[in-house]
Amino acid sequence: MTKAESIILGIIQGLTEFLPVSSSGHLELAKAILGDNSVPEESLLFTVVVHFATALATIVVYRHEVLFLLRGLFRFKKNEETMFCLRIVISMIPAALVGVLFDDFITSLFDGKILLVGAMLIVTAFLLLFANNAKPGEKEVTIKDAIIIGIAQAIAILPGISRSGATISTSVLLKVDRERAARFSFLMVVPLIFGKMAKDLLGGGLQAQTVEPVNLILAFGAAFITGLWACNWMIDIVKRFNLNYFSLYCFIAGGLAITAVLLGFV
Repeated sequence: MTKAESIILGIIQGLTEFLPVSSSGHLELAKAILGDNSVPEESLLFTVVVHFATALATIVVYRHEVLFLLRGLFRFKKNEETMFCLRIVISMIPAALVGVLFDDFITSLFDGKILLVGAMLIVTAFLLLFANNAKPGEKEVTIKDAIIIGIAQAIAILPGISRSGATISTSVLLKVDRERAARFSFLMVVPLIFGKMAKDLLGGGLQAQTVEPVNLILAFGAAFITGLWACNWMIDIVKRFNLNYFSLYCFIAGGLAITAVLLGFV
């Protein structure tokens, strides 16, 4: 992996983690374009680093909310902050279960299956289109909503299904306030990212990684900076809720991916 490829992949991760176009799907497409030798499929350390960068970007953007939640938790009593954290924990359960029970199967999906990526990008496009045309709501996320949004996040493990697109769209279809939907969507994934990082570190899977340190630094910086920008931009987009352009983009990207496979280009 060259320095330029590290920066490109970091930018892709930073942008697509927050924008509703599927980070996993775009990383698979990048592998197909750059070549598997350029982007090692077993580069777990690289994946951990760029995901940590986007998780850190989320914390920076929502730093006031995170501090507010932490202060509430340390009071050790039932309040608004602890209830919000409880809903976050509940939303994590479906994806955590899928990750633990079907880890090998999920890994097999990230093996150059561009046809699957293309099809799931089109699914994402339809989901964004439906959500964009839904009547806006004003409610908070309930326990029941957290479960349903968590299931949407679990389904978004599939490459090509946008996690932010699936969770925000599901929230909006459940009549959750748009800005609250974005906040919940971005914050709910942070514990999962750190949990996955801890699992990989404790499991020893990073010890055999051979990615150059400078490439990791470049990828981290690219993912963090673009993640900050994309997160703030997505918050503004959700407030105005115009997802039609992203829906169109996913239709085009998915269609091109499917066409490339059928014509034998990838």
